Amino acid sequence: MLKIVDDVSVEMPSVLEDGVGLDELCRLAAQEMLAVALETERRAYLDAHSDAVDVTGHRMVVGNGYLPTREVTTGAGMVEVKAPRVHDPRPDHGFTPAILPRYMRRSPKVTEVLPVLYLRGLSTGDFAPALEGFFGSDAGLSASTISRLTEAWQQEHANWAKRDLSGVDYVYWWADGIWFNVRLPDADGNQDRLCCLVIIGVRPDGRKELVAIADGYRESTESWAGLLRKLRDRELRAPELAVGDGALGFWAAVRDVFDGKVREQRCWVHRTANVLDALPKRLHEEAKPAIHAIYLSETRADAIDRAHDFAERFKSHPKATSRITGELDTLLAFYDYPQEHWKHLRSTNPIESTFATVRLRTKVTKGAGSRRAALAMAYKLVDAAQARWRRIDGYHLTALVRAGAIFIDGQLQERSHTDQSDPEDVAA
Repeated sequence: MLKIVDDVSVEMPSVLEDGVGLDELCRLAAQEMLAVALETERRAYLDAHSDAVDVTGHRMVVGNGYLPTREVTTGAGMVEVKAPRVHDPRPDHGFTPAILPRYMRRSPKVTEVLPVLYLRGLSTGDFAPALEGFFGSDAGLSASTISRLTEAWQQEHANWAKRDLSGVDYVYWWADGIWFNVRLPDADGNQDRLCCLVIIGVRPDGRKELVAIADGYRESTESWAGLLRKLRDRELRAPELAVGDGALGFWAAVRDVFDGKVREQRCWVHRTANVLDALPKRLHEEAKPAIHAIYLSETRADAIDRAHDFAERFKSHPKATSRITGELDTLLAFYDYPQEHWKHLRSTNPIESTFATVRLRTKVTKGAGSRRAALAMAYKLVDAAQARWRRIDGYHLTALVRAGAIFIDGQLQERSHTDQSDPEDVAA
C-alpha cells in the first residue's frame, strides 16, 4: 500500500494572501494532493525495483523528470498536473501512474456524469457554459469534445452488444420497454420517439447486471424476438423466471425463442395501474389497498382468496377484475421462489428506478437527435448505475433456484435422496 511521505518537494501556492475563495482553495488542495500522490507512486516504483542494476552496478530504474503539464477535469474542478516519469529500459517494464493513466483528461466520475446531463436535456453546446462555473474552465467540455465522447460511447455500446455470453448465467430477468421523449427521425424523415428494450438479470451470486439494451419499435414481438435471438445465438442460457409488463411483445418472443422454458411473472406495479385505469376514480382509494393485499399475502392460497374477494367487491366492473383473475398464474408465479426474492420479483423496479428521472432528452434539446447516440446514452446511464446496484436479498438462495430446488410459498422443500445435483456447481 502506498504511504504519503513528508519530504516530497511540492510547494503549495499561497492562497490565503490572495483572498482565494473556498472552491478555489479546494481545487488547489486537490492539485497539491494529486501531485503528492503521483510522486509517492513513483517513489514506490523506484524502491520496488531498486535491485535492478546494469553490468557496472548502476541502477537501471531511475526518476526522469516530469511530463509536460496537462489539465485534468475532476470533481474539484480543473487541476494542473505534471506526471512524474521513470526511466526503465528493461523489456516489458514501464511506469504509468495508476492514479493518472496516460492521456487521461477527466476523472471517471466526471465522465460518468456527462451522459446523465446529456440525457436530462443538456445539448452538446450547453456543456461549456453550464459547467464552466463549477469546474473553473470549459476546457475539455466543448461541444466537439462531447460529440467525440458520444461517438466513443456508441462504439463502446456496439462492442458490448456483441460480447460473448457463453460464460455468464442469469437466473432472473427483468424486461421492459422504455420510451424516450427525444425527436429521432426515421429513414423517411418522420419524427418518432425511441423505444429502448432493456433486460436486467440476476447472476447466481445475486448480483444484478445489464443483460441487453437495444433499439426497438413499439415494444413489438418482432423487436423483442430479434434481441432475444441475438442473446441465444451468443450462447446465453434461458433464465428461470422473467418479470415484465403483461402488454409487452416480449412474452410471445421469449416463448418462441426459448421454447417455453422461461416462467413468466407479471409486474404488479404495471398491473395495478392497468386495473385502476379500468375503474372510476371514485373507487381508486378503495381498490388500491385491496390489490396490494393480494400480492402481499403470505401464501398463494391467501392471495387467490383475496383476488376472488376483489373480484366480488368490484364485480360491476368486470374489465378491471378480469385483469387480475384472468392471469393469476403469471401474477402469482413468485410464490414458487424464495420468499426473500419476492419483493424483487413482483415488479420491474430495477429497470423503472434506473430510468425514473431520465427519459432521455426532452424539449430542452433543439433539433433532431440520433437513435444510435440516444441508445448509447441510455447504455452509459445504466452502465454507470449498475456499479451501485446491490445484490438481491437472500442472494445465497439464487444458486439453488438455478439448480432446480423446489420452493412452495417461498419455503425451500426437502430434496429427494436421489437428487445428486450440487448447487455450488451452478454458482461456480
